[in-house]
Amino acid sequence: MIEPVISMGPGPAERSTWFGIAAAALPLYLTMIAASAGALIDTALLGNHSTATLAAFAVAMAVFSPATATVAGALRGMMPFVTPHKEEPDQLLPLVRSGIWLAISVGAVAAAAVASVPLLGRATGVPRTAVDELGVFPVLLAGSVFAIAVSSSATSVLVALGHSKSVMRAGLLGTAASTTLSVLLVGGLGPLPSCGLTGAGVAMLASSVISAFVNQAAVRRAMVLSGRSLRPGRPDVKRVWALATVGIPLAGTVLVKFAVLGVLTFAAARLGTDSAAVHSVGISLVDLLFTAAVAVGQATVLVISDHATRHDSERVRRSVRVGTWLALVVVVFTAATVIVLRSWVVPLFTQDADVRLQITDLLPLVLAVVVTDALQAVVGFGLIGLKRTVPSFVSTFVCYGVLAAIAVPVAATGGLAVLWAALALANFCQAMSKAYSFYRHSTFTGNREQAPAGT
Repeated sequence: MIEPVISMGPGPAERSTWFGIAAAALPLYLTMIAASAGALIDTALLGNHSTATLAAFAVAMAVFSPATATVAGALRGMMPFVTPHKEEPDQLLPLVRSGIWLAISVGAVAAAAVASVPLLGRATGVPRTAVDELGVFPVLLAGSVFAIAVSSSATSVLVALGHSKSVMRAGLLGTAASTTLSVLLVGGLGPLPSCGLTGAGVAMLASSVISAFVNQAAVRRAMVLSGRSLRPGRPDVKRVWALATVGIPLAGTVLVKFAVLGVLTFAAARLGTDSAAVHSVGISLVDLLFTAAVAVGQATVLVISDHATRHDSERVRRSVRVGTWLALVVVVFTAATVIVLRSWVVPLFTQDADVRLQITDLLPLVLAVVVTDALQAVVGFGLIGLKRTVPSFVSTFVCYGVLAAIAVPVAATGGLAVLWAALALANFCQAMSKAYSFYRHSTFTGNREQAPAGT
């Protein structure tokens, strides 16, 4: 029953679907890669500024990263609602306005969480020097999170309408602004004073605001909405709730994943400083390689939701097959490239010879983790296209919950390699569970209408 979803390779009849998904995914992938590169530049500049600054940045990002990922996840739930009405402005406009209200609501909660970083730091025993170094940085980050929420609502609309290039334009402009301002403000280029963490916060806020403005402007210029006001007006609670029933389980899935990865980091840290460093590098590589699966998955949603409105099971499943193959091709190629070029790649992360050797030994498991993560992600995005996100949340909660429960004893008994093998297995179990749910929910009978969400 699972085999048709993830195991069959693309045949001649799937070529148009293959190229359609690839064309939509490529701009999104380039945007994510650029954003990752910009983040690395910020980290390098802050590390050269001072160790205390870098430590404070790490503390703030421990809240900022899951907050922004949660916001983006919640607003991806708009996509399957938008696609069926991409040529119906009277139906589309209320969805766009309700999406803005959802962005405001989710963004406000996430921004409040980020603004409370100093309180969280003191409560969890973070060294006082790192907390004091934060200054106004959490406030600037809170503004950035809110802007990202507004931008994400527009991103979901644009991707669902097939305007991925507009999303890329906004992302690249935001990244360019962030990188330029970071170079000018963090280190203090030429006569400019060094603003340290505050400079980084200004750069991140400016980047988010620019991306949000460009994305929202692109939505306004979209042919189907041309000349219509996007001001949200009074919230349509029922419609906002319908969007939330798909988006909030996605947000929960992201939160569970971040929480369990935090447990794994703790388990690795208990093994020693070297193991913690090796684990951190491995997770960084997975995050970078995994962006391909996210880009492909988002591109797949709009194809699936379009076919789902017609109750076309074959084309819905074909879309996931093609998306899975495309994501695997890119992920395996990039991961294999890292392994082949390991003698150049690994030294970028550390100068410690022992740690380098351990990272090199871990690379095959990094490949296994990122491949299984890609498998579960694409099928998960398929469920988004069907407006069925609760099964994804349940699958992640169960599989990662078991992983969290056994992480510390597994690491203590088998070391870092066994811990990563357990992570790959948890991802694989998620993929199988989500594939079964996808197959079940993509079996349409008669003229049954799809519910907006459910199990």
